[in-house]
Amino acid sequence: MPKIVRFYQTGPAEVLQIEDLPQQEPKENEVRLKIQAIGLNRAEIMFRTGAYLERPVFPSRLGLEAAGIVDAVSAGVIGIKIGERVSTVPSFSMSSNGIYGEEGIVPAHAVARYPSELSPVEGAAIWTQYLTVWGALVHHGKVGPGQRVLITVASSSVGLAAIEVSNLLGAKPIAVTRTSAKKRALLDVGAAQVIANAEEDLPAMVREYTDGEGVDLIFDPVAGRFLEALAACAGQNASIIEYGWLSGEATPFPLFPAFQKGLAVRGYTLYEFVNDPVLRPAAERFITDHLAQGRLKPRIDRTFSLFDVVEAHRYLESNQQVGKVVMTV
Repeated sequence: MPKIVRFYQTGPAEVLQIEDLPQQEPKENEVRLKIQAIGLNRAEIMFRTGAYLERPVFPSRLGLEAAGIVDAVSAGVIGIKIGERVSTVPSFSMSSNGIYGEEGIVPAHAVARYPSELSPVEGAAIWTQYLTVWGALVHHGKVGPGQRVLITVASSSVGLAAIEVSNLLGAKPIAVTRTSAKKRALLDVGAAQVIANAEEDLPAMVREYTDGEGVDLIFDPVAGRFLEALAACAGQNASIIEYGWLSGEATPFPLFPAFQKGLAVRGYTLYEFVNDPVLRPAAERFITDHLAQGRLKPRIDRTFSLFDVVEAHRYLESNQQVGKVVMTV
């Protein structure tokens, strides 16, 4: 029987349990994967603690991003074959289709092939970060050469992907991290400048790095009162794209900076387009082409065994990582 991670109540990492469950058969338009690696995301911590967009239905599975081998397909599935190497695109319910375990069943639309140059560990670290960034910077932000992009929580996998994509588009990525401990690492992955916002005056440093003009786009998962500081960093006609709520605080709208600067603030998640028949293929082509050419490369901070899922969640919550945390199976 495959080993599966489930939990029966919201709470700390210790609520996660590994159980032996009977093997399940995929239903119509579903595929079953033999999981090789699992990418961890903040969304799973929020889901585990009851703070996510979706509420768990107990006993609940969890997990959105994995790489594996297709070992069963159901009726109605076209174009996916047993034995293919694929990874999952977040576009399903974690409660019912979560992929923490030795096997996972997901909708057929939620799998995608990834370049042969990548390992399964890297394959489990693609879609959440790069699709999130593609939607924000390419589709909504229309970032281009010479623009200045402020990227907060820059040492996360999404933050690092935003630095990579900004450079690909000819923009200038300015990374924001809490302390100076990660400055060197962020410069090494391509940040033009790095600001430690717990140690430095964020708006003042942005003004210094932009000759007083401010930035053109701000990409942020924190929200809360931090949005006021971000609004002070914005230039004329800038946009702030909020893709998370790590602060857990009420988020006041910066009305007067919006008046003064023509500032736009937008909430965003990748779920806006992962099932769009036009946008998702365009995003996948952009990502896979650049991955295959080596222009994008997911950075793996640390790997854990599936049996160390509690420790892996604790580590992700510690904010020590620079890049993706992955569990191997």
